Amino acid sequence: MERPQKSIRWWPLFIILSLAVLGIAVTWILDAGQRQDKIMLTAAIVILAVFLGFLWLLCFSRLRWRVKLISSAVAVSGLFLLINLFQFKGFSGDLAPIFEWRWQENPSTFQTDASSISDTQRQTTNYPQFLGPHRNGVVTSIKLNLDWERHPPKLIWRRPVGAGWSGFAVVENTAITQEQEGDWEKVVAYDLRTSEVLWSHQDQARYYTPAAGLGPRATPTISGNRVYTVGSTGILNCLDFETGERLWTANTFEENSAEPPPWGISISPLVLNDLVIVSAGGAVAYHKETGEIAWTGHRTQSGYSSPMLTTLAGVEQVVIFNQGLITAHEPRTGELLWQQPWVKTYAECVAQPVPLPDNQLLVSTGYGAGAKLFQISRNNASEFNVATIWESIYLKAKFTNIIFYQNYLYGLDDGIFACINPVDGTRQWKRGRYGHGQTLLISDVLLVLTESGEAVLVEPDPENHREHARFTALEGKTWNTPALAGSYLLVRNDREAACYELAIRDTHPE
Repeated sequence: MERPQKSIRWWPLFIILSLAVLGIAVTWILDAGQRQDKIMLTAAIVILAVFLGFLWLLCFSRLRWRVKLISSAVAVSGLFLLINLFQFKGFSGDLAPIFEWRWQENPSTFQTDASSISDTQRQTTNYPQFLGPHRNGVVTSIKLNLDWERHPPKLIWRRPVGAGWSGFAVVENTAITQEQEGDWEKVVAYDLRTSEVLWSHQDQARYYTPAAGLGPRATPTISGNRVYTVGSTGILNCLDFETGERLWTANTFEENSAEPPPWGISISPLVLNDLVIVSAGGAVAYHKETGEIAWTGHRTQSGYSSPMLTTLAGVEQVVIFNQGLITAHEPRTGELLWQQPWVKTYAECVAQPVPLPDNQLLVSTGYGAGAKLFQISRNNASEFNVATIWESIYLKAKFTNIIFYQNYLYGLDDGIFACINPVDGTRQWKRGRYGHGQTLLISDVLLVLTESGEAVLVEPDPENHREHARFTALEGKTWNTPALAGSYLLVRNDREAACYELAIRDTHPE
């Protein structure tokens, strides 16, 4: 006599799905933890639920083995189909995985007729280094026309480029960036008006991880007739501006016996008088003409921030945001003037410190660390003192930069734009999910290049968040800093670059 088929046991699957939905809901409803943590926890819940569901199917469902085998075959076939339809393209700034169609085409060259641009329009101001003329993300030489509906940005050219997160440095009509091509790390000079390659220099070097991506990530620095670059493995090059010929090179981390940071080296060199200053196990200065080491500063683990020159407590100094430590150095000798510990997180020390009036310095990182405002002073013995004025969780700059304008701070707080009162660290507002993009202040308006490649004009108003205009400048994940040379906006990501002419309403010297 045939044994009767037992009824299907659905309740374990119901419990698995209910707990998964509840876990995801609690993860996102509770105002606790950072967005990156929530995404990783959600992924873990989904993976665990799928595993338990498969275990239920095979061991506890009481389904016939024929049904189990067919269901398993369908699941495996579906997974195989997804693998063949989509390809993994890294992670977003929130650590969400990015997938694209496998047949998605790479960007192709788009060229406009540069001869239609008048000589007057071709005049540019220089943007010779990371974050612009003053290395602070502020451009004051022009004022933009904010009506992009009537005067939209004009595409000058658009072309594919090699992988990397480097920005452009621009002097006259030459725009220089860094790219990856196979096993070669390249410094490439383009004609600003036509995108024609003027010259290219390459070194055999390659950096890649799924989370951080492929290629160099530091922006070149142009000084006089020379170009200084730092590659993703620590190669410091001095190149001829006109030809790209290498004049000298140094492997900064090797010769300073320093350990590179885990996500690739993204330190844009600072040229100061006759020195080129980088961080390789702490601050290091090279003679810019010869490549010889001029001085070595306090030894510590390098971060991802770039050296900056500022004046605090009446003393000019080079400030570097290292891993877990902020240091300040006398520019000519490298003498340590002061140091301040900083909280260690997953991947800290990317955003540039922001000098504020009255000898204050703002420092911020993501992953829940937030921001602190320090007061820098000197005692009667001329020794530096560092005191904390306030600390806040309301401004977490992951790998963007913060702008100080008319007594308020503006920047991306874990991917959402925010305005902060620097007096006490309180938040004025938080609006606009732009992702982990980049921000420039152009005289009196903020230009935000979003992580998805849109350019957005935002009013720097402490009372409310207001957008003037936006347009799609690039396709795909965009972490690179933009450059503004006169009216020309240069943007790029790890696959394409573009140049747009922006309508302007006023110009004046930088």
